[in-house]
Amino acid sequence: MRDANAAHVAREQWTVKFPPTVVKTFAGLLAAWRKLSVLVDDHDRVANCEKDVQLAGGAHISAARSQPYYLDVTHPQANKGEVVLSLSRLLNIPAAEIATIGDMPNDVLMFQKSGVSIAMGNASPEVQAAPPMSLPQTRKTDLPMPWRNSS
Repeated sequence: MRDANAAHVAREQWTVKFPPTVVKTFAGLLAAWRKLSVLVDDHDRVANCEKDVQLAGGAHISAARSQPYYLDVTHPQANKGEVVLSLSRLLNIPAAEIATIGDMPNDVLMFQKSGVSIAMGNASPEVQAAPPMSLPQTRKTDLPMPWRNSS
């Protein structure tokens, strides 16, 4: 990144537990990237960028929002859907018997690979529409409520 004081950097640093690498230019770095993150506070713009990157990259990349303001672009097998498949193989459990719970667009990839998928009530309508079940919106202090079928 070019500015360690940019929006959301402090929170992301706290989340991942390491500081960002600050560079003056990206020249020479793009050939060896592992993850490209696009951070823009215009949520609609990030959602549109996600669709454009998915279309342009096709099967060669994985692009999904991990926050409304954050688009992650990675190797096509570096996503939560592939984690479900890897756990299925490693633990010798059919993916159809794995349950997943999520609330962000990057969770949709794991919903597509697991047998039971549940979207949290705080998820966007787009994410809530992806799995066959979703939880109603609750306050953070509430106990989880029984899920409802979204269809």
